[in-house]
Amino acid sequence: MISEDLKEKLIRLAKEAQEKSYAPYSNFPVGAALITEDGDFFTGCNVENISYGLTNCGERTAIFKMISEKGPQAKIKALAVTTKADIPCTPCGACRQVIQEFSLPDLVVIYKGSNDYVVMPMSQHLPGAFTEFVAVNQDGSSKRIQTGT
Repeated sequence: MISEDLKEKLIRLAKEAQEKSYAPYSNFPVGAALITEDGDFFTGCNVENISYGLTNCGERTAIFKMISEKGPQAKIKALAVTTKADIPCTPCGACRQVIQEFSLPDLVVIYKGSNDYVVMPMSQHLPGAFTEFVAVNQDGSSKRIQTGT
């Protein structure tokens, strides 16, 4: 688990990030903040597009920033997601899979619950996550790839 101070800092950073959101279609600004195993913080907001499938969620924006700055070996210790509407809202399914890909085994996700913010282990957010893949080359050889927890 994480300390109450770290939880509050991640929530504050996520709320700051949601102020930068571009959400003219849904009017649903989302912010996210994460801390890596090395103690670095990254934030992100949702960025919508008129072609809605091209929209990027706040959680993935923060994770993609982490990877672009630290590389694919970076791992998330904790992640918070907030909405301007201040309603219960967990990460979407696509975000859950991306979070899984770059998470530490004990990663926690912080989100607004019915009454207050909830701190929940990632393992409860995405049971049955994709964590391994067998890549088959043109010559028939294969390689097993394992990611996430």
